[in-house]
Amino acid sequence: MGQIEKRIEEMGYKLPGCPKPVAAYLPAVTFLGKLVYVSGQDCRKDGELPYKGRLGETVTVEQGIECARQSILNCLAALKYEIHDLDRVERIVKVLGFVASAPGFGEQPYVINGASELLIQAFGEKGQHARAALGTNELPFGTPVEIEMIVELKDE
Repeated sequence: MGQIEKRIEEMGYKLPGCPKPVAAYLPAVTFLGKLVYVSGQDCRKDGELPYKGRLGETVTVEQGIECARQSILNCLAALKYEIHDLDRVERIVKVLGFVASAPGFGEQPYVINGASELLIQAFGEKGQHARAALGTNELPFGTPVEIEMIVELKDE
């Protein structure tokens, strides 16, 4: 187990196994040996969604933040599956978060902060990233949050 995984565990989280794709895509793809694109991951934990529905309707901001944390842990699991060791990460480049939102809900940035703050705690400065937090009326399977990311790897 590498240093990043140890830090994640010290923070009280457990990195899950790589989530199985639910359609025709790969969990992550390495491009030019340097960039890894991680497919969108929902907030399933042990195969189950902890919450279903939309923020501002059936899911609270606090629950949404919890969902964002689990989504980014699932992204990190997909990343580890692709690169085998999270210590190979040079930096988190970009995070794209989608939040299923009821009409009038505008706190998507606060929800996706759950993921961003976890990355910064785990990776330090290398975890700081560009980001978008978008609201949408619905996400697959009723998940409240889905996140994808782009990561730069260290030179070998």
